[in-house]
Amino acid sequence: MNRRAFISGLGGAVASSFVARAQQPRAMPIIGFLHPGSFDAYRLRAFRQGLKEAGFVEGENVAVEYRWADNQADRLPELAAELVSRRVAVLAVTGAPTTLVAKAATTTIPVVFMVADDPVRMGVVASLARPGGNLTGFNMLAVELNAKRLELLHDLVPGATRIAVLVNPGDAASSFDILREVEAAARAMAMQIRVINATTLQEIDAAFAGLMHERPDALFVGTGPFLTDRRVQLAQLTARHGIPAIYMDRQFPEVGGLLSYGASLADGYRQVGSYTGRILKGAKPADLPVAQPSKFELVINQSTARMLGLTVPQSLLATADEVIE
Repeated sequence: MNRRAFISGLGGAVASSFVARAQQPRAMPIIGFLHPGSFDAYRLRAFRQGLKEAGFVEGENVAVEYRWADNQADRLPELAAELVSRRVAVLAVTGAPTTLVAKAATTTIPVVFMVADDPVRMGVVASLARPGGNLTGFNMLAVELNAKRLELLHDLVPGATRIAVLVNPGDAASSFDILREVEAAARAMAMQIRVINATTLQEIDAAFAGLMHERPDALFVGTGPFLTDRRVQLAQLTARHGIPAIYMDRQFPEVGGLLSYGASLADGYRQVGSYTGRILKGAKPADLPVAQPSKFELVINQSTARMLGLTVPQSLLATADEVIE
């Protein structure tokens, strides 16, 4: 082979090597999705919508590793460690316990959270406007609305003075804040509060069996992924035992619950997806302000009200975002 042919062949080989490397697909970034509850298409649909708004579609230009704790809080540290070991690009998490676990698991991987509590009071961000560190996300303001929920329950059931409050002690921070707000509001309205704890579906059944001996006038259902997961069970039990109840999200009246008031959970998951996508594009969690809802929904199930023998005041019907017939 002469020198000119050798150089020509070498150049072609180098060019082919560059072309081959250029044609190799780039590795997709991986998102770690950690949830304390169980699989729910409703949550994922909203989360994926937020990702899509930021320019990411699962399976096309981003991959997602899912971990569900199935309401077993003691599994969260192990699941978080798994995702950290996979070197995910971002961690998307829900609930106060999960957020605290994620914060403890990594100081380098960005974490996008959705919490009902005040994330500043929780100690996960320095401030809402400038989170600092590697965490940011969405604050549902659910705790701050507890007094308003109790007022709405009183408006619908004005004679109610004995109120049962259902909370999940496994989410200790949220439960403490819920009870603090509700107890203060109840004193102002001359109501008596009876706290009910439940961390499993069996404990929910047992709690309702116990309630039948005391016959509270109404039920206030706390916030959190576990209680949202049990929305069908709760709606059926309150209907079966004839107890008026108020919840935090429209998913409850959609399955037969009486009424709900709060920010949209779907919008919260969408926001988590959107922030996750923005971070994948290069945004820093420290520079992304913690988002908060701009709208709160009042949803009333009129059919359930009639079944319970309640007449919904016109003032509530007029202000409701949706009345389910």
